[in-house]
Amino acid sequence: MGVVVGGVILDSSVVLANSPPQHENPSLQPALDSLLRKLRHSKIPTGISYELGLSDHKVSLLKRLAKLYSFDCFILNASSVDDAKNEIMLAWGDTGGSILYLVSDEKKEFFPKLSNCGWLIVVLKTAVALLATNDNGTRSVLLWKPVILMGMDLLGKESADVTEGGTACENSSMIYINKLEELPSTICHINRKAIGNGVMTVGYVMKPSREEDFAKRGAFPLYPTKNGLIFTPLTFELPLSPQLQEVDIVLHKATDEIISVDLSSHTNFSNRIVYTSGMQELRRYLEDHPDCCVIDSLNNIYPVLDRLKIQEILLGLEDLKTEGRCTIRGPHFLKVDNFNEPDLLQRLSEAKLSLPSIVKPQVACGVANAHKMAIVFRIEDFKDLSVPLPAIVQEYVDHSSTLYKFYVLGEKVFYAVKKSTPNADVLVKSSESNGLKPLVFDSLKSLPTANEDQHNSDGNCSKETNHCIDLELVTDAANWLMRVLDLTIFGFDVVIQERTGDHVIVDVNYLPSFKEVPDDTAIPAFWEAIKNKFESKRSK
Repeated sequence: MGVVVGGVILDSSVVLANSPPQHENPSLQPALDSLLRKLRHSKIPTGISYELGLSDHKVSLLKRLAKLYSFDCFILNASSVDDAKNEIMLAWGDTGGSILYLVSDEKKEFFPKLSNCGWLIVVLKTAVALLATNDNGTRSVLLWKPVILMGMDLLGKESADVTEGGTACENSSMIYINKLEELPSTICHINRKAIGNGVMTVGYVMKPSREEDFAKRGAFPLYPTKNGLIFTPLTFELPLSPQLQEVDIVLHKATDEIISVDLSSHTNFSNRIVYTSGMQELRRYLEDHPDCCVIDSLNNIYPVLDRLKIQEILLGLEDLKTEGRCTIRGPHFLKVDNFNEPDLLQRLSEAKLSLPSIVKPQVACGVANAHKMAIVFRIEDFKDLSVPLPAIVQEYVDHSSTLYKFYVLGEKVFYAVKKSTPNADVLVKSSESNGLKPLVFDSLKSLPTANEDQHNSDGNCSKETNHCIDLELVTDAANWLMRVLDLTIFGFDVVIQERTGDHVIVDVNYLPSFKEVPDDTAIPAFWEAIKNKFESKRSK
């Protein structure tokens, strides 16, 4: 059994971009910011080291960077490694593992000193030129690209096996990587190897802002969780297949990687979506490796991308009707391909829709304007509506300005209460000064909300109607949705209709942030849901 990574030191050579020694405007390595954010949220003690003699401009930049990310700064010279080790020990104490030192291969003079310090040495490869001698004695560059030098100790030996591409590799004392992006997966690999059996690696892919939101809450640790999960980012900047071979579970937010959705096509929904090239590669890999545990299957998330499909699925909630209990249902709805349809009013009436109604694009996420919506008060205002087509006209439910956000994490169901849009009469009154023109908004940024006087809820019950949320009923609906959609982690929004007490599910989404739920409750449930999904698939 090996040693886990207890701390990370980034040498200035991997932090600063190459520039003349006394350059007045030093710059940082590309992709550095993403790595530093990951390390900050990993809870692993991290520092930046530099050698004496570095220019004041560069030292100042390094210190500002360390302060920005709450890292430490250390002086580390080839002649004073022991002094640096003592300083690090005083700053961090017993980290419970070994120090990982990341250094550029340009600082070869450090390697003999470092080889005996007990640290894990990771070497960042620079571009290597392979030269050929011509007949006239001159030399030509045949190749200029990052490569892995298998087994080369960089101490003057000439022989080496050269392998293009790939990811980190090891020799007896050092690990070599080609890009900074490889460091988190390298740490994950070291920790898993040190701990041994009983640990599973979760590779995750999502947009940086979403990753940041999860990571800063401790959801993606590089150390094993209590139930044996280690998390590592999957990046499309590196060859994907070698990364996937290192993981047991793939967690994705595929909707972050959608370029376009063509609803006019009559092919399967999966063929209507155009993903980024990286996501297309991931999809092909998953198709070729059906035994890989995925949270969740791309086929299973397609219904939540299509508001028409999810509305049709919600019609099945009729099966949960029980005498003496509230009704839980989806809102009345109508798909519209053209706002100028001459019989639109009649179609709305046949769909049990009255005005005001809320209009949403049929594509629920992943593309521009998917969250551009409108509340329409008059039938004549449909003709100039700017909501993308095709669209779903949805029942506007009076709900005392109270929205219940439910989160399903495996077998656990959580909820939070949020202020929502006001009742229809309040909207009408507030819109009269504007001639009752449609209220157009982006639901991710802002929406018409009630003031405190109109927000008539004390949490579980409406003050005005005394209708209370039926948690048992909604939990039954959550379990029903989990079975029908076959999703592990999803969310849905519920409002309680004032007049009837009906519980109406107005939205369903995949892999929500569930940030309204306290982290000490939500994050362990998140890990448990992932582990249980893996165990369930393995048992089958």
